[in-house]
Amino acid sequence: MTKIVVLGGGKIGEALISGLVNSGTDPQSITVTNRRPERGEELRERYGVRDLTDNRQAAEDADVVFLCVKPYMILDAVAEISPAVEENDVATVLVSMAAGVPLGAMEDAVIAGTPVVRVMPNTPMLVGRGMNAIAVGRFVTPEQLADVTELLSSVGEVLPVAESDMDAVTALAGSSPAYFFLVAEALIDAGVSLGLTRPVAEKLVTTSAAGAGAMLSESGQDPATLRANVSSPAGTTVAALRELEVSGLRAAFFRATEACAKRSAELGELR
Repeated sequence: MTKIVVLGGGKIGEALISGLVNSGTDPQSITVTNRRPERGEELRERYGVRDLTDNRQAAEDADVVFLCVKPYMILDAVAEISPAVEENDVATVLVSMAAGVPLGAMEDAVIAGTPVVRVMPNTPMLVGRGMNAIAVGRFVTPEQLADVTELLSSVGEVLPVAESDMDAVTALAGSSPAYFFLVAEALIDAGVSLGLTRPVAEKLVTTSAAGAGAMLSESGQDPATLRANVSSPAGTTVAALRELEVSGLRAAFFRATEACAKRSAELGELR
């Protein structure tokens, strides 16, 4: 039985646990750690997993350790569990789920030769629709990569990327759900401004967003084609799109993603 450890039972950690359990992983093979014992107890009761407050103890004999903590905590967490990783009979794989911190920094913080994987997840993993971009360190074997990929597939899709692309990946996947939520929020407010009640506006926008997302992922057509299909010449949609272009929507997203990627790179330097 693979022993899985999740350091940090926040939103990402809980989403991973939920996906693993729902996909058939034995809850008793999963150990979650939290600084607050009451949070561990909550997750134990909800999913049937084991819980601890001691990261080093949790990492003993672990096959895979998912580091689901804030970026500034990653290297401290790696250093904390390093003695246990060194003493383990198995080759424990460390999987960082945090933005910014490079593979090299994590490899330097643990015993030489430890396999380290870097993942950029996003919050749709909470509903099993996550996008997990994955980059591997120098010591990860094909078998270990396959095992980690299989585990992450329980909460969404897995896409291998070069580590040099991780800051851009953070801007396009890790943070992008917030962009879509902001667009939805703005559309709802616009609907209220047009005279709709907020519940009606929310229903119209959220249902349209879900449908558009399904078309993007399932139709096999690119976004430009899908947009053109809705845009009749001199029609209502074209009038709206023209205003968005005049308002600089595309340029705003260019600037936003550049700022996000820059901040991701900065997080990797704050250590």
